[in-house]
Amino acid sequence: MPSPSARHGPSAAPAPHEGPARPPSLVARLFWTGVAGSALAFWYGPAAFAGTGFGLAAVLARHLDRPRRLRRRVRRIARRHEETLALRRRQERFEDAYGTLIEDGWLRECAYFLDRTVLPQLGTRHADLFLRERPRMLAIIEAAAAEIDLPDEDEAPEDGIAYERFCAERLARAGWRTHRTPASGDQGADVVADRDGLRLVVQCKRLGRPVGNAAVQEAAAALRYWEGDRAAVVTNAGFTPAARRLAAATGVLLLHHDALAELEVEDDGRPGG
Repeated sequence: MPSPSARHGPSAAPAPHEGPARPPSLVARLFWTGVAGSALAFWYGPAAFAGTGFGLAAVLARHLDRPRRLRRRVRRIARRHEETLALRRRQERFEDAYGTLIEDGWLRECAYFLDRTVLPQLGTRHADLFLRERPRMLAIIEAAAAEIDLPDEDEAPEDGIAYERFCAERLARAGWRTHRTPASGDQGADVVADRDGLRLVVQCKRLGRPVGNAAVQEAAAALRYWEGDRAAVVTNAGFTPAARRLAAATGVLLLHHDALAELEVEDDGRPGG
């Protein structure tokens, strides 16, 4: 499963294609098709007139089919990233203390994926449809993520100490040499992992709500205390927008525990796989 990148705070980023774009001109296409057909009809008679009619109908049908073709392309792009989208969907949706499903983070993630991944690949050919079709494109992204059956989330222990052990075991599967820090005096680190000369300092958070700024601050401080190369916060839940912004500024990785079993960290600190 692809590892999530700790790259972004999916805040409301402007769509790359919001600028003016010239849509395909249906009137111009019909006009020039008619002109060409009339010229041919002058030489070839009624058969050319019939061909012109078919040509005009084809131009009109292709124009009316543009929204469906656009959605088909969005669906293909979303399916190429469906596993990562499914993981992000799990991370960014949770129930609050009142049993209400909170999806704000996931909705921001969908918008981020649409604006930064999908629309640049679509180009400007259908740019005039982007605003009108945006709700349907977001629904396609949601559907692609919902179709993937991820491993059971319940396997992660509820107890904080057991969750630290759980995370350490997953890192070990990826080839990291791990040891858990003492319960007191850990200075914000729960697990320290070494591999290939790289030291990763990890804070583990088993919560029922998104992780906030404090965990990122503690991980950044623990990095220096444990003389690490990279720091990460690992959780079963998502992260608040503020935590993501701080992580981007400090270089702290924000990870879901599902990513640990195959975690590889690049030289620049980004999770790889």
